[in-house]
Amino acid sequence: MTPERDPARAERGPAGATATTRPRFRLDQPRPPRRRFLPEWDPEAFGRLSERIARFLGTGRFIVWMTIVIIVWVLWNIFAPRDLRFDNYPFIFLTLMLSLQASYAAPLILLAQNRQDDRDRVNLEQDRKQNERSIADTEYLTREIAALRIGLGEVATRDWIRSELQDMVKELEAVRDGHVVFPAERSRGRDVDDR
Repeated sequence: MTPERDPARAERGPAGATATTRPRFRLDQPRPPRRRFLPEWDPEAFGRLSERIARFLGTGRFIVWMTIVIIVWVLWNIFAPRDLRFDNYPFIFLTLMLSLQASYAAPLILLAQNRQDDRDRVNLEQDRKQNERSIADTEYLTREIAALRIGLGEVATRDWIRSELQDMVKELEAVRDGHVVFPAERSRGRDVDDR
């Protein structure tokens, strides 16, 4: 028994666990941007701005400008005409402004330090990998030098060749003078001292 196809069901699409109610999007094309109700901000731009502010807060220029502003503030509110003063003697508004500046400066400095820590962590990781490569290269070169030394230990040295040639010259002179030298009398091969 083969189930017969229902033409109406084929037009509706798949049913059951494989059925999807969401529209399908093409994967080779970008999706349209979503509408957002909140403004978007770039965290990297904000981080860069916080680093610039933190760098400025850590300079002598900031301390000089802050000192000038506080002195002008205090002098204005002491010596200006009474109706032009905006912060009288206990300088409560000045205290509020300084605490507001400090409350913003501390998180900005922390954010800049966190970004610097992240950069330092990446640099340390790269340095560690570079050190590992350098150690591996050094070990490889050490093994190669050791192999060359072992290979050079078996190569005839200049002194050994010179002594062998001198022995052969002595043998030839002995043969020419009539003295016969047997090969057993002459040492063949290299001695440890000849190396």
